Amino acid sequence: MQEVFSQPIIFYPLTFILGLTVGSFLNVVIYRLPKRMERELKDACDELAGAESEYQPNKWFGLAYLITPPSTCLSCGHRIKAWENIPVISWLLQKGKCTCCSVRLSIQYPVVELLTAILSVAVAWHFGFTWQALAALVLTWALITMSVIDIKLQLLPDALILPLIWLGLMLNLNGWFTDIESAVYGAVAGYLSLWFIFHLFLLVTGKEGMGYGDFKLFALFGAWLGWQLLPQILLLSAVVGAIAGLGMILFLGRDKAVPIPFGPYLAAAGWIAMLWGDEINQSYLQFAGIG
Repeated sequence: MQEVFSQPIIFYPLTFILGLTVGSFLNVVIYRLPKRMERELKDACDELAGAESEYQPNKWFGLAYLITPPSTCLSCGHRIKAWENIPVISWLLQKGKCTCCSVRLSIQYPVVELLTAILSVAVAWHFGFTWQALAALVLTWALITMSVIDIKLQLLPDALILPLIWLGLMLNLNGWFTDIESAVYGAVAGYLSLWFIFHLFLLVTGKEGMGYGDFKLFALFGAWLGWQLLPQILLLSAVVGAIAGLGMILFLGRDKAVPIPFGPYLAAAGWIAMLWGDEINQSYLQFAGIG
């Protein structure tokens, strides 16, 4: 059975279909997870104020809030049927509109689904039919989710980042992506380096240059990939972020006072490093005449 599914003609198409399906679920997580966090914050504030909380433990137990209740149109409440929820295809057939109230549906839905499918195939192509590929897929899907949430709300949820930090350290006990010593040093260096940059920037300018979620995301990549790839990830994310930010200001008229989320650039750089980081470092060393 393993030999059958590991054949490229089967493995890659199945991975693409899996990516589309997971992408559809990620859209649900992108919407519901911040709502859950907002609800928990409100309940905590109510509890501190002595007000009665509306929190319902049974309704919000575990991860059930991600799969229940069934998806509905955010405008009219129409319950989405199975044939209306086929990744990409349903959005195209419905011309990007709700079948009940004809309100326009966000382009985010097919974009996230296609992006998830394409990046999933890239991971499968790089790692092959291995356990490392499965782990890399989980990280890829989480990075897509966190990036979209950060773009929309400037928020990187601990509910996603913290378990992944521990998962990266556990995986590297067996050296899946790097040795455990490099992973531990990477997690510590990832967090403290951005923490130091944050406070230095705050001291010099009086402004906060990034959020604490960025520290944790950088620590995540350290735990997964080791400290050796952190400089590459930081440099690549900073350059791409600066170029993108300048482009949005010059061509899209974005207000310079509006903060630009750093998480998506960090996530993209970390994902690239996961697949090609060692090759990039080696190429640089050869170019510099060091390797």
